[in-house]
Amino acid sequence: MAFVVAQEVPTSSSMAVPHGPAGVGEARHRMREQLNHSGVSEAVVDDAVLILSELLSNACRHGRPLGRADVGDGDVRAAWRVDDAGGLTVEVTDGGGPTRPVPATPSVTARGGRGLNIIRALAQEWGVRDGVGGEVTVWVIVTKGHRREDFATRIAGPSFEFADVFDELD
Repeated sequence: MAFVVAQEVPTSSSMAVPHGPAGVGEARHRMREQLNHSGVSEAVVDDAVLILSELLSNACRHGRPLGRADVGDGDVRAAWRVDDAGGLTVEVTDGGGPTRPVPATPSVTARGGRGLNIIRALAQEWGVRDGVGGEVTVWVIVTKGHRREDFATRIAGPSFEFADVFDELD
């Protein structure tokens, strides 16, 4: 005889992530594992994991750690929760920084600056919330089927055919 044990899967999670690249992979892995066990669609999980990675990278690059930065590297906080309608909210909180999180307009050859544009293309909604003591939280709501149709264009920028460059030479 086999016994089946029902395991309750949390609909929300929060974790401290080291301020730096070291904890980003662990946070992505934990999120994917929990959301897969929560019955969230694979497409939403994939988008949420990418969003979490972008938010954590931005927090570590542009924000200060939470708490007292003078006693060590500190942490940022990652959190996610599934609502009753199946929507997923992803949040990353850091100690604030010298600038506000806003989407950039990078050049075609720029090495960075596309993270918030990726988030904007994948999210149903996103925003920035100020907290106590200068904390900044960037939040994103992800739902199934909300990815924008022009996703690739919004991320890559305008495209052109290689032959178009030579049209003016005729």
